[in-house]
Amino acid sequence: MSDELKGRAEAALERQRQAGAAAINGAQLLDELHAAVTRYVVFPSSEAADAAVLWIAASHAQPAWEHAPRLAAVSPLKRCGKSRLLDVVAETAHRPLITVNATIAAVARSVDGDDPPVLLVDEADAIFGSRRQAENNEDLRGLLNAGHQRNRPMLRWDITSRSLDQLNTFAMAMLASIGDLPDTIMDRAVVLRMRRRSPGERVSPYRTRRDAPPLNQLRDRLSVWARGHLEDLEAATPEMPLEDREADTYEPLIAVADLAGGDWPARARKAAEVLTAAERDADTDSSLTVRLLADLREVFGEEEERLATTTLIDRLVKVDEAPWADLDGKRLDARSLANRLRPYGVRPKVIRVGDKTPRGYERADLREQWDRYLPGVRNDRNTATTAGQAVADGTLLQQHDGTRNALASDVAHVEPVAHTPSESGRSAP
Repeated sequence: MSDELKGRAEAALERQRQAGAAAINGAQLLDELHAAVTRYVVFPSSEAADAAVLWIAASHAQPAWEHAPRLAAVSPLKRCGKSRLLDVVAETAHRPLITVNATIAAVARSVDGDDPPVLLVDEADAIFGSRRQAENNEDLRGLLNAGHQRNRPMLRWDITSRSLDQLNTFAMAMLASIGDLPDTIMDRAVVLRMRRRSPGERVSPYRTRRDAPPLNQLRDRLSVWARGHLEDLEAATPEMPLEDREADTYEPLIAVADLAGGDWPARARKAAEVLTAAERDADTDSSLTVRLLADLREVFGEEEERLATTTLIDRLVKVDEAPWADLDGKRLDARSLANRLRPYGVRPKVIRVGDKTPRGYERADLREQWDRYLPGVRNDRNTATTAGQAVADGTLLQQHDGTRNALASDVAHVEPVAHTPSESGRSAP
């Protein structure tokens, strides 16, 4: 086919696509998607459900976006609906690519193009849950961080041609995890904090053979609608209720809502405000816990190996400028202390102090958390690594707080891989 005929065919196809998109009512389509998703999944709030619907719809218009928001479905325990949500997303999102046991090179080559698939990562806690796991998967984290924005390539050295390969990283991604994901991923994500269904909440059982076909039909209509409006979506500059990276993450969702019309523009902006406010509150709570770890390190002193809970609290409330004497109008108590330390695997136990056996905490149980969350501090004794730096000083706390917004490397390093005999021009993934 000549270039002229090929151009005419593509133009005709584009006109058909636009005509098909114009015939679809965007608001009704999103309503149908909302009904389908909430049939199988109980969300923690109506705003979370709306955000999930808009994220799925936005996945069909990736060529229009400057940023590729992540969807993070996290929960404190299993059986909170994360995997079921991922099942529904897999049948309704654009070209889902499940990355179970995939190598980093294979994932990078899969998203290398102008119209990437949507990456789906279930049980992400198995990838990032522990320090060793996180270190072993640093390349994947780098790819996920870099892929949030266009033009952040992954560099790979081809040892055969002795040249540098630049692979695209831009792609939307959903991750499901027990516990939070690394801060740099959460900071680029629409975060859904899933929870277990209450006894009165009901969902329909999901069976792939029966339920996937209607979801696929919905997916195809979403694609026709979104692809027929790519130019409109690319040119869109929606009024945002957020700023900075939060605005980057939610802009595709709000642009889709504005295109759909109806009550979706208002719902999208409310979802963005509610979900980001919840994450800011979670950040504040996390920062307080880090402050608590630092203050615990201080009040344990030089020689104490174990302290009763009552003694710990009495000392904590006396730490200069500490918030423990007034937490929303209440003094820190044993229950609040235990709740704040539980996510870190630290729990009170019966200890021996002299001839008494109160409940309390041991230095040995806290030492690993001090090493992990108080960087730069020697945790064998209450000694700072630099002169004049106290364990609980503001510099240390600012150092931790800054990790949430610190710039991550945009380049994910991958070990060199040689050509296979069947390949030419590029190294094997």
